[in-house]
Amino acid sequence: MKNLFFLFLLLPVTLLFSCKEPVVEVKNTLTVSPDTLTFYMDGGKDTFAITTNANEWSIKSSAGWVTSSVNFGIAKQKDIIVTVEANTANTVRNAVLTVSGTGADTVYVQIKQIVKPTIANLYPSYSTPIAADQSGMASDAKTLAKQMYMGWNLGNTLEVPGGETGWGNPKATQLLIDSVKAAGFNAVRLPCAWNSYIENTTTCKIKASWLARVKEVIDYCYKNNMYVLLNIHWDGGWLENNVTTTKQMVNNAKQKAIWEQIAMHLRDYDEHLMFAGANEPNVDNATQMAVLMTYHQTFVDAVRGTGGRNAYRTLVIQGPSTDITKTSQLMSQMPADNVANRMMAEVHFYTPWNFCGMDKDETWGSMFYYWGSGYHSTTDTGRNATWGEESEVNRLFGLMKTKFANKGIPVIMGEFGAMRRSTLSGDNLTLHLASRAYFYEYVFKQAKNNGMIPFLWDTGIHGNNDMGIINRNTGAIADRQAYNALKNGAATGVYPF
Repeated sequence: MKNLFFLFLLLPVTLLFSCKEPVVEVKNTLTVSPDTLTFYMDGGKDTFAITTNANEWSIKSSAGWVTSSVNFGIAKQKDIIVTVEANTANTVRNAVLTVSGTGADTVYVQIKQIVKPTIANLYPSYSTPIAADQSGMASDAKTLAKQMYMGWNLGNTLEVPGGETGWGNPKATQLLIDSVKAAGFNAVRLPCAWNSYIENTTTCKIKASWLARVKEVIDYCYKNNMYVLLNIHWDGGWLENNVTTTKQMVNNAKQKAIWEQIAMHLRDYDEHLMFAGANEPNVDNATQMAVLMTYHQTFVDAVRGTGGRNAYRTLVIQGPSTDITKTSQLMSQMPADNVANRMMAEVHFYTPWNFCGMDKDETWGSMFYYWGSGYHSTTDTGRNATWGEESEVNRLFGLMKTKFANKGIPVIMGEFGAMRRSTLSGDNLTLHLASRAYFYEYVFKQAKNNGMIPFLWDTGIHGNNDMGIINRNTGAIADRQAYNALKNGAATGVYPF
C-alpha cells in the first residue's frame, strides 16, 4: 500500500515532464548590406539596404556629421541613404549607425571618412633628394646618341615576371655581356619587370634583392664601357594596358613609387645609364595620349626629384604604342623638364608584321617570307611581301626625323627584328635568310640616317620563329648572316646630328 501511495504522488510529475515540449524563443532576422561605407573628406551620399522580418526597426547615428534618410520604419526591405558632411579638419574619422529591430539582434554600419588617395599619398615617398651633380654627365642627348654605335636587347630575361630564367634563357652573366661588346654592340637595352618583385603591395616596395640583381647586370655592361637603357617593360601590363582615365591616379602613384626606388638605387651611375619610363603603352586616341603624358611626366619628375646625377640623366619617352604612325599623329610634345636637351623619344619597328613577327596566316593577311627589292621568290610567290618594304621604311623613318631628329631630339628605336623561319628548306630557306639579312642591314642603316638609334630585339633563342643572334650560354654568334648584316648597316648609316 505504501509503494502504491508514492507511485500515485510521482505520477503527475512524470506526466508533466514527458508530455510538455520545451519553450524556444525565435528571434527575428535583421541584416544590413553593405556593413561599411567609406567617404572622402569632401563628404557625400551613399546607400545601404535593410532586410528584416521585424515589425519595426530604428537607426541611431553615433555622430552628428552622419545622418540617415530615415530613422524609423516598418518596411521589410528598405534602402537607406546616408549623408556625410565634409570634413574641413582633413583628418580621418569614424562613426557607427546602430540598426535595431523588434525581437532581432542589433547590427551596425561602420562609417569611415578618409583622405582621398593621390599620387603623393597613396604610397610612401622613396626619394631622399641631394644636390644636383653634373660630374660624369656632361653629354646631352644628341651627344650620347652619336656614341651609340650598335644597340642590343637582353630580351626575354629581366622582364620575365617572377624570374629571369622563366622563358627559357639562362641568367645573364658577365661572359654574355663581354661577348656582346666583343661583337661590336656598345649599347644594351635592359627590358625589366618591377611589379613582379614588389614585396609589399601596400607600400609598393621593391625587393632589395631584385634591385641588387638589376644593378649587377648594369655593372656587367659598365665594365665594358657600354651604354645602358633600363626601362619598366610589360611587367604584367599594369601600365601598358591601362592608359585610361580610370587608372590614371593609381598608375601615376605606382609610377612615382617605382621610379623613385630605381632612381635612388642607381643615382650614382654616370651618363652611360639612361632610364626609359615605359615600354609599349597602348594608346589609340587623344584622351589616352593625355593620360600617357601624365605617366611620362610622373616618371621625369620622380627621377629628377632624387637629385645627384639623376638631375642630368638622359631620359627616354615612349610614343603611343611605340608605333611610328601613332607617334607622328598623337604625340605633340615631350614632358616638361627642368634641364634642357636631356630627353630622347622611343618607337619600335616590326613592319611589316607579316614578315617580322607573324607565325600563322590570319583572315586579314598571310605570312611573308621574302622582303625587299631583289629578294622576291619566283616560285613561292604567295609569300612575297606586298607592303612595308623599302619605300615604307623610308616614309616612316622620315616621319621620325621630321618630328624629332630635326628638332635635336634623338629617337631610340628600342626594338626591331624579324623572325628566322628555319622550317623552310632548300632554295626557299636560302632566299628567306638572304632577304632577312637585307632587311636587317637596310633598317639599321636607314634608322641611323634618320636620327634613330636601333636596338636589335634578341630573344636569346636561335630557332624557328625566333630572333636570337647571340648564344646566351657561350656568347658565340649564333646567326652569323644576320649579324654581318647588322654590322654593315651600322657601318654605313650616319646620324644626322
